[in-house]
Amino acid sequence: MADSFDLLIIGSGPGGYVAAIRAAQLGMKVACVEKYPALGGTCLNVGCIPSKALLDSSELFAQAKHGFGAHGIRVEPQLDLATMHARKDQVVKELTRGVEGLFRKNKVERVIGVGRITAPGSVEVTGSEGTRTLATQRILIATGSKPARLPGIEYDDRRIVHSTHALTLPEVPRRLLVIGAGAIGLELGSVWLRLGSEVTVLEYMDRVVPGMDAKSGALLQRSLEKQGMKFRLATSASAARVEGDEVLVTVAPREGGAASEERCDVLLVAVGRRAYTDGLGAVEAGVKLDDKGRVMVDESYQTNVPGIFAIGDVIAGPMLAHKAEEEGIAAVEKMAGLAGHVAYECVPNIVYTWPELASVGMTEEEAAAKEVQVAVGTFPFLANGRAKAMGEREGQVKILADAKTDRILGAHVLGPRASDLIAELATAMELGATAEDVARSVHAHPTLPEAVKEAALAVAKRAIHI
Repeated sequence: MADSFDLLIIGSGPGGYVAAIRAAQLGMKVACVEKYPALGGTCLNVGCIPSKALLDSSELFAQAKHGFGAHGIRVEPQLDLATMHARKDQVVKELTRGVEGLFRKNKVERVIGVGRITAPGSVEVTGSEGTRTLATQRILIATGSKPARLPGIEYDDRRIVHSTHALTLPEVPRRLLVIGAGAIGLELGSVWLRLGSEVTVLEYMDRVVPGMDAKSGALLQRSLEKQGMKFRLATSASAARVEGDEVLVTVAPREGGAASEERCDVLLVAVGRRAYTDGLGAVEAGVKLDDKGRVMVDESYQTNVPGIFAIGDVIAGPMLAHKAEEEGIAAVEKMAGLAGHVAYECVPNIVYTWPELASVGMTEEEAAAKEVQVAVGTFPFLANGRAKAMGEREGQVKILADAKTDRILGAHVLGPRASDLIAELATAMELGATAEDVARSVHAHPTLPEAVKEAALAVAKRAIHI
């Protein structure tokens, strides 16, 4: 194997492996260092993919229990959790092997071991076969993130767990307490709720999915409550201890007041993620981190040390796989002298509950804070023919357009397949489209995207079907 490269990437998650493939397409000699036996990073192995596999399986189980009857289908489903986990693991295996195949196709060298930057242009990799030093013109840090810890609460990986452990629980907990009402907490809470757990979600802020559109978040909370999920907002958790088969969690109102103890069988801590730079050697090589431990980069994703770059969760910005992918492509294209670009205002954000919540661009709250005058159009799925045929009556599409130019500034979709529907609006924003452009586009009937067209029409107060 060669020991000198044009680009050496540390981390094979969505940012790292996509960057490796694009760099190889551009003619670079590329190596990708990964310490785990499977490629794909957190997303493929213990994040996006396995969680979506469980979400889809648990949604089918819930449909069989509660929804099939309305369609004239009589069944009495029984849960086989072991088979559900096995299916999830098979999905993961197929996709990680797919990345291996892409590396071979594009002649990206895979290096198994822990990578440590010893100097600009030099990376030491320690693996089962010893230590190897690799020389490279450029280093791209793509080490991603790890679950954040909550002060006073220590994981035991069995009763007190983070998102990775919550994907592999061997049995359905009777009572699941989730700390954090963001995407991870609500998604994993939904999985176990559908499979039979009593789920309570604690959130420090006064609403769920903080940072997303407030009205859409409130509608999502209402929908999840109908499904049986309970919420305690503006509440903090300061300690947890295991006693026998229970976890005792100390909670208190955020604004002060008497503390109390909550009992559960499993405590899931889902309070976000932190940039992962442990043992990387970046700081020792002179790379600057910000006050949150993230690698600081310029507009070309280069750190303050020439030749060392970084992308994805390890730098500032939303910790999203698709954001990391686009940064990986943009970074290597810039290295090659091309015009790499990421339109951060057009990066979608999705909560894969059911209904799903997807957003892109500004919220009404952000527009108000920036004193941007917007026209808002909404359209409920209750009035969409395909949604009604599917039995999906909850949620809406909301579009925000500049009040003067009509250019779309943001969009928020709560409803069936919102994760798919948001793509049209992200593309529209990327191309600088107006609400009128979307409203004038022909949408097939009957389809869910017609709700997007109607919301665009509603910006100018001329929705047809409501």
